[in-house]
Amino acid sequence: MTRRNVLRLLGACTLATLAACNQAAPPHKFNAVDLTGATYARQFDLPDFDGKTRTLADFKGKVVLVFFGYTQCPDACPTTMAELAQARKVLGADGSKLQVVFISLDPDRDTPALLKQYVTNFSSDFIALRGDATQVKAVAREFKIFYEKVPGATPQSYTIDHTAGVYVFDTQGRVRLFARSGMEPGDLAADAKALLAEPA
Repeated sequence: MTRRNVLRLLGACTLATLAACNQAAPPHKFNAVDLTGATYARQFDLPDFDGKTRTLADFKGKVVLVFFGYTQCPDACPTTMAELAQARKVLGADGSKLQVVFISLDPDRDTPALLKQYVTNFSSDFIALRGDATQVKAVAREFKIFYEKVPGATPQSYTIDHTAGVYVFDTQGRVRLFARSGMEPGDLAADAKALLAEPA
């Protein structure tokens, strides 16, 4: 092989190597509904079960999962909370970078003590927020959450029909995803991991 051919071959290899290096990894295809750029679900400002007012800014650097429900919910709420706890476990060491926030739609029955007992039963790091009826209505409107009391046999045995899904915020506090009820914990964990990998 002549010297010219050797140089030509080396040049071709170098170009191929550079082309491979310049190819960015394909973007993560989210399993949840992509809400990037949404002009709703931007903020909450409510007291937690210890009386401390919480906002999204408190969790900067973490992926935040926000779920609306109530402690006496018979099915959707405990199922979703268990799935969120499982997604956190799937993340392994990164699980500490995922914050679950439960917002009560039932301030009449969900006392701070009851909320604390309820959410920490799923994970000691989960928190719950509780406002008065006016605050709940305002935050539900901001997040486009439907909820409505359904009368029971007694005045205190009512249930609440409500939107069952989880809003997912990136580490900068921007709403990015909506995970519908019943989403596999592994799929949700994969989405959270992709958000954690994004540059700050």
